Order: sequence, then C-alpha cells, then structure tokens
Amino acid sequence: MANAVAPTEIRLSKDKRVLSVTFDDVTYDLTAELLRVEAPSADVQGHTASQKKTITGKENVEIMKIEQVGNYAVQITFDDMHNSGIYTWSTLQEYGQNHDAMLAAYKEAVAAL
Repeated sequence: MANAVAPTEIRLSKDKRVLSVTFDDVTYDLTAELLRVEAPSADVQGHTASQKKTITGKENVEIMKIEQVGNYAVQITFDDMHNSGIYTWSTLQEYGQNHDAMLAAYKEAVAAL
C-alpha cells in the first residue's frame, strides 16, 4: 500500500467525529477516536513498537481541522489540539480496511491499563 492512490473525497461529518474517506469505489468511515489514538506521530507511536502509548479519554474527541500536506497526506487537528501526525493516503486506506480490528485492539489495551 505504499503507493496508495489519492482519495477522491474526504468528508467530515457534521458532528466532527467521523472522517469519511473515499478511494475510487470504496468509502471508509474513520472515527475521530481511532484517528486520534492511532495518530501516526512519535508522541503516540513512539520510535519503536515498545514505545507506543495507549492514549485514553478520547471517546468524544472531535476533528477541528484537516489540511492537505502536498499530494500525499493530510494533517488533522483534534479538539484536544493534537496535530502532530501526518496521515498519508496509504495510512488512511490501512486504517479504513482495519478500522474495526484496530479499534477493538485499542479498547482491549485500555481495559488492560
């Protein structure tokens, strides 16, 4: 997926809690919660797998702003002012394809805290 095609549409829901990303013939509904807790940034993911942080308390997080980064990604600002992740087209596609499993794994990690 390193060469993901750019989405044909990116749309934020009225409640600012779901980002719908369309790639040709498939649309993925990505929750703001998942996008925030799995942000592709060093302060969430760390520099190695062992450094990854489990972020809690983001069930009601909202997306405040989406800015395109070149022709390959978007940067999202959340209402908790986190905005250090760059979501490439392939990352958005991966999160869309694995949304439910990723969210379930996150909920399990929170429960284990």
